[in-house]
Amino acid sequence: MQYLWAGLGLLCVAMAAVGVVLPLLPTVPFLLLAAFFFARSSSRLHNWLVSHQLFGPLILDWQSSGAIRPVAKRAATVSIAAVFGISVMLSAPPLVLIIQAVVLGGVMIFIWSRPNG
Repeated sequence: MQYLWAGLGLLCVAMAAVGVVLPLLPTVPFLLLAAFFFARSSSRLHNWLVSHQLFGPLILDWQSSGAIRPVAKRAATVSIAAVFGISVMLSAPPLVLIIQAVVLGGVMIFIWSRPNG
């Protein structure tokens, strides 16, 4: 089971790294999942992740106070607006747009209601 947790953690770190480059792929949720998986599989990988220069502060902010940094909030807002805009440009059916608006609106409320890290 330990190898499964470690493998899932490595996959999440890879997805987070891709998310740094691709604005439509979230980074922080994958990092939080990776930290969760590494905590159950490898203290060495967990320590590496939380002490990482780029990723560590985001994880520690969330773990200590449920905080999200303002730059991450802005990036999420831009990404969500882009996804919704693409759906509108591709003429998605109205029901799909309504569902997207409700779900993405809920995500935005959650993100912006968190304290700043």
